[in-house]
Amino acid sequence: MERASTLFLKAAVIIIGIPVLALCIFALPHVVQLAFAEAVKGAALGYMVLGIMFVVYGSAIPFYFALYQALKLLSYIDKNEAFSELSVIALKKIRNCAIIISGLYILMLPFIYIIAKWDDAPGLLLIGLVIAGASMVIAVFAAVLKKLLKQAVDIKAENELIV
Repeated sequence: MERASTLFLKAAVIIIGIPVLALCIFALPHVVQLAFAEAVKGAALGYMVLGIMFVVYGSAIPFYFALYQALKLLSYIDKNEAFSELSVIALKKIRNCAIIISGLYILMLPFIYIIAKWDDAPGLLLIGLVIAGASMVIAVFAAVLKKLLKQAVDIKAENELIV
């Protein structure tokens, strides 16, 4: 693969991370502040929103870890080490991060449903489902790539023993 295409993919990975970072730094603290104000008033809605915000912040950790693993995978491709055990490990970590993110959002869906019912905003539930579904698709894709790459690594090792 040409270095320019991996450079483009590295830039895309970084660009994917910037809006999430901006959301975590600028938008979510404001929402947490409003939720905390509601929770102090005794509204159960405030506590649910605080719980949801903790899950959202908690899911940022595996998200950025997966982006880091993607950057490592692209650097392995640059070094012509794409068919190595390191690439298989990176894909496994990406798969695990996607499963964690999907699981967190699936666990959060009942609380989103309650808040959506109170606020009459069914779109909230759809957002949670899209994030959980997209994470699961990424997990399945990474698992398939990991399996294929593992087979290629095994074939490469077998061929090196023959020659």
